[in-house]
Amino acid sequence: MSIPQIGIISPCYNEALVLNETSMRLTSILEELISKNSISENSFIAFIDDGSTDSTWKSIEENSKKYSHVKGLKLAKNVGHQNALLAGLLTYKDEADALISIDADLQDDVIVIEEMINKFSQGTDVVYGVRKERKKDSFFKRNTALLFYRLMKKMRVNLVYNHADFRLCSKRVLNALDEYGEVNLFIRGIIPTIGFNQDVVYYDRLERLAGKSKYSFFKMVSFAWNGITSFSNYPLRLVTIIGFVIFFLCLLMSGYALFGLYTGNYVPGWLSTVLPMYFLGGVQLFCFGIIGEYIGKIYSEVKKRPRYFIDKKID
Repeated sequence: MSIPQIGIISPCYNEALVLNETSMRLTSILEELISKNSISENSFIAFIDDGSTDSTWKSIEENSKKYSHVKGLKLAKNVGHQNALLAGLLTYKDEADALISIDADLQDDVIVIEEMINKFSQGTDVVYGVRKERKKDSFFKRNTALLFYRLMKKMRVNLVYNHADFRLCSKRVLNALDEYGEVNLFIRGIIPTIGFNQDVVYYDRLERLAGKSKYSFFKMVSFAWNGITSFSNYPLRLVTIIGFVIFFLCLLMSGYALFGLYTGNYVPGWLSTVLPMYFLGGVQLFCFGIIGEYIGKIYSEVKKRPRYFIDKKID
């Protein structure tokens, strides 16, 4: 295999505080790999500005002048991490043999990029960056993450455990990704479904260089829910299961009501009227909510609106 040309794609939203350090570290990695003839001297780093409200784009412009390997893409508005990542992957997929996605805060360890490229050179199409452990996470974050992956497994969503969006994808994987026209994006769920040769590298999660996480608790819940409903119809099956459970409970309640009537130990009308009304009403609202979520996704998909617009591009 000839020396591969590699691109590093890094979505940014209000990351002005970290971009100088991130540009320096990623450039250093590229130059080291170029000196070893592991990658082509035309390899690059592309920062994707997802409609930031701070000086992120200005910082990207300054670093593109300072470092010859740095490129930039500015989106017309904030479209979310997954769409920004997709914009970078699809825009630069024809300019490299493989692209590596990594967040700008560099909590993912750049040291394993060399191992990713070595695996790619040996014929691997997708190399996932996977965390070794979560000891540094808080008790709440560690256990909610564990719950997330277990829930995804129960919902039949194919995910790589402890993997976020730090990965290498070959050009043919990226071309396959381009065939997915869905609006409701969950890229870490899409990539495993594409197939081809896949492998993992393990690393220790680092502290953020500066700033704070853009994912609040509610954004994480929304992200998880989007992943479930984008890749599994299990919640709809759950509605059917709930229906059977309710039917069974109604039979039990009917038996209990008849027993109370026989023994005379009951409040007239309460068990047979009030309790089933509240119970069934709550279950119906829950089921309608699940069905409505899927209908809403269908509504978004059939409109086929563009997922992003590019405002500016620095080569």
